[in-house]
Amino acid sequence: MKPDQIELLTTTGAPTLHPDGTRLVVAATRPDLRADAYVGQLWEVTLDGGSRRRLTRGFRDTAPRYSPDGEVLLFLRAAPGGKPQLFAVRASGGEPVQVTDQPLGVARFDISPDSRTVVFAARVPEHGRYGTLDGVDAGLEDPRLVTQYKYRMNGLGYVTDKRSQLFTVTLPDVDAEPFVAAVGRLKQQHTDGPGALEEEGAVPKATQLTTADADHVEPAFSADGRRIFFTAALQPDADSTLVTDVHSIDLDGGDSRQLTNLGGNTRLGCAAPRPSADGASLFFLASDLSPSGLDFVARNTALYVLPLADPRGVRRLTDPETIDFGDVQEILPDGPDSVLVFNRTRGRGELLRVSADGVSGTLVTGPTVVTGAASAGSAVVVSYTDPSTSGDVAVVEGGSLRTVSDFSAALRADTRVGELQERTYTAPDGTPVHGWVVLPEGEGPHPVLLVIHGGPFAQYGWGYFDEAQVYAAAGYAVLLCNPRGASGYGQAHARVIKEAMGTVDLDDVLAYVDGALADFDALDSERLGVMGGSYGGYLTAWTIANDHRFRAAIVERGYLDPPSFVGSSDIGWFFSEEYTGTDPAHVAGQNPFARIADVRTPAFVIHSEEDLRCPIEQAQRYYTALKKQGVETELLVFPGETHELSRSGSPWHRRQRFEHILRWWAKYLPTTANPSAVGAG
Repeated sequence: MKPDQIELLTTTGAPTLHPDGTRLVVAATRPDLRADAYVGQLWEVTLDGGSRRRLTRGFRDTAPRYSPDGEVLLFLRAAPGGKPQLFAVRASGGEPVQVTDQPLGVARFDISPDSRTVVFAARVPEHGRYGTLDGVDAGLEDPRLVTQYKYRMNGLGYVTDKRSQLFTVTLPDVDAEPFVAAVGRLKQQHTDGPGALEEEGAVPKATQLTTADADHVEPAFSADGRRIFFTAALQPDADSTLVTDVHSIDLDGGDSRQLTNLGGNTRLGCAAPRPSADGASLFFLASDLSPSGLDFVARNTALYVLPLADPRGVRRLTDPETIDFGDVQEILPDGPDSVLVFNRTRGRGELLRVSADGVSGTLVTGPTVVTGAASAGSAVVVSYTDPSTSGDVAVVEGGSLRTVSDFSAALRADTRVGELQERTYTAPDGTPVHGWVVLPEGEGPHPVLLVIHGGPFAQYGWGYFDEAQVYAAAGYAVLLCNPRGASGYGQAHARVIKEAMGTVDLDDVLAYVDGALADFDALDSERLGVMGGSYGGYLTAWTIANDHRFRAAIVERGYLDPPSFVGSSDIGWFFSEEYTGTDPAHVAGQNPFARIADVRTPAFVIHSEEDLRCPIEQAQRYYTALKKQGVETELLVFPGETHELSRSGSPWHRRQRFEHILRWWAKYLPTTANPSAVGAG
């Protein structure tokens, strides 16, 4: 894959399955370089023969959901430069009808069992901010008085002045005669601004249910449609812990009830509430944060169930040491008292069925990553990615997948997809280190890139990975491994680096390099490079301070100086000290910046200006220090981008990022496919 081929990376969202089990609808989204945006539409796919047709032609249509009666399809639509709004269309086809006009757009939504009402979450801007007053742009807004730890978030900016609240709206008649005045107002939306359509009656009026100074998210109707479940941090110490509870409220916003963390020493971070079909129980996901409410390090996410008649009877259904639902945090109803959940393990993204009595079974496993699912009757469908598929949908049959789409056909036809060769090598203390090797074309010897993932509580896996494919196409052998600290191998495997960062995790990645060099004759042991982003940037910087075998390095969006991270990062107030501890001398022993004088490897530093997770000062100070001590270095800064640049940044910026990365490697590790420029050293 070449940098200019990122338009071939079509991804599929979670499918929705018609109640009759005959067809599904899925959103297919891809980067578009001409629009410099992500565009996508909804596709209908039949389960019997896999025929497909495009249902919508919006700029970006996502998150489709059939109503329970199967008559209406709801989805989110965003215009170029606009926020996603809720739309509805007859399931058999027709012209979509706009349902909401929220100033900052609509997030997650759910449909009532009687198919008449929708509950949704939307951020409510404080008056005078975010375009709510004509002529007042961001630079002219009033100052913000900050009194909390949690006041901003990467990708969102400030959050305390635009809390996520819950709303209900009655579904309009999608077959009604168009209201001419409303249609005229729709055409003028770009001049009148968001919210004008509701004021003029062009869309139904939404009713706000919640008002507390907290984010209310993940709404879901109860089985009888009389109440709404949601998650929020409403406890007195909400600003100083990571605890989040499941709550419920009436449809009028009254009778609010807290359903979790009702006693005992266990404090949970809860998510994804979903009632059982029979209405007797509520399933939810949660991580045990210990009595402090802050010990999040390598805490696997488990499935819980509570009887709605007695919430204190909550039970944990899965073992968090061996099962982790922390990647795709969704629960899908499946039968009267069972649900579908998504487990991550050893690079696989599995689909499990778990019943209220704790009995579980694996529906999908193997070299694939399930990213979404739906069920109706006996039918189960999934969206997934695998080594040669960026996104497709399939029917689950007898433990295997029958693919019914081929959105990745052009990707496979127009690019060489490098094979993922699974390997396990051994660290100095005998610990197995699991991962993959991707080889380029030709006999070699090939220069080698060790690519370290972020997190650290994350993992490489079997899904299509554009980074590895771009580097392999340029002539590099790519090493992808999951060192200790990574997810998918049990909590003990991941928690071992708590207050010991840069110890056994460094041993593991270097052992993987040594193992691959011994295993593959096609690898050139004299031409090695190392790179990584976020925690991968941390471990890259730590590696080149401790090991000098690499000819060059790329340190991207790095966590590079733990002391300055505290107070500058959106998660700095808790993240850094939970991972490194608080003793200054002990922290210094895990701090790349404290060891920067030992670096002599040429290092390319890449960062985004609006990165609130690893603030740009981390990169600026690291780059400046390298330059002052005479180490060859460059700093590449992307305006307007956040910590998510490489995954969801502007398509043009993603392409330029790849081009600059290949330019750097051409200078220090040239290949036939990626030659050095004339006159380069």
